[in-house]
Amino acid sequence: MKYYAIIVAGGSGNRMQTETPKQFLLLNNLPVLMHTIRAFAQSDAQPKILLVINIEQQGYWRRLCEEFNFRIPHEVIDGGSERFYSVKNAIDFIEEDCVIAIHDAVRPLVSKQLIDHCFAEADLKGNVIAAVQSSDSVRTLKNNKSAALKRDEIYMVQTPQTFKFSILKEAYTQDFTTSFTDDASVVEAVGYEINIIEGERNNIKITYPIDLELAELLLKR
Repeated sequence: MKYYAIIVAGGSGNRMQTETPKQFLLLNNLPVLMHTIRAFAQSDAQPKILLVINIEQQGYWRRLCEEFNFRIPHEVIDGGSERFYSVKNAIDFIEEDCVIAIHDAVRPLVSKQLIDHCFAEADLKGNVIAAVQSSDSVRTLKNNKSAALKRDEIYMVQTPQTFKFSILKEAYTQDFTTSFTDDASVVEAVGYEINIIEGERNNIKITYPIDLELAELLLKR
């Protein structure tokens, strides 16, 4: 089986309180995005790596690759106005049967073990997403009324989210709706049940300044 990794790098730096998009911020003296790509390049699956990035940021990315002598092979794909269209652009680029892992550019601490586990399980089951069980109490708030949820039934979804090519190709023929919050929700909308495997607590998403500090500590450890 052939494997692909779609790395989605469309985020901005708004919540990081910085003008630099978070995928380009330095983590242990290397841009976050380079850590992420390197994780997939070091996996046993050795996927072909497709980096989906805004056209306006591609020149900056090329300069960073030169500055940091970053030579891991990857194909740059134009990003879309929404994550949905970014992923669709990458899927449309692929022309062979394969298993595809879709991963957030700003989850740089994902392990090769999790990556390879996701590929193997998706190859068997058609799809799989990494998620961790909530360690906090969880409540809903609707019409100013709150209600407790069962914590052991709540999972915090991560990436990679991994699928057979045929499933993704079918799912991404749909029209975009705001209910598509991730790739699993797109696939679920055409009738597939989504399989969950245990993710990693270290597989954090760099969203706020504290996340970058935590990632630095985890890397040093």
